[in-house]
Amino acid sequence: MACIDKLNYEILYKGSFKDCANYIRKNFKNIVDKNAGEEIIEGIFLIGISPIPVAYEDNYIIFPYTKPCYGTYVIKICLDEFKKKDDKKGNKKSLLELIKFW
Repeated sequence: MACIDKLNYEILYKGSFKDCANYIRKNFKNIVDKNAGEEIIEGIFLIGISPIPVAYEDNYIIFPYTKPCYGTYVIKICLDEFKKKDDKKGNKKSLLELIKFW
């Protein structure tokens, strides 16, 4: 399982889970609704109240993330970090292979 703290991410917004979900819906066009507990990127699972909006644009994925004792944030992660990983045959994973909900 990936640790979010070990990834380069940008915090776009901080608020309640509902506020973060609304922020994503108002500011991004490419959105899919996922359920809590679903894996969206290898090792990254959603926490929250379903339906959870997950946005994607260019080479980024945007979703609400809750850290206990810190609250909920909308974070943006560049998928280039995950492209560095090779599969068992030594091939680079494509963008569509990285996003688990595609």
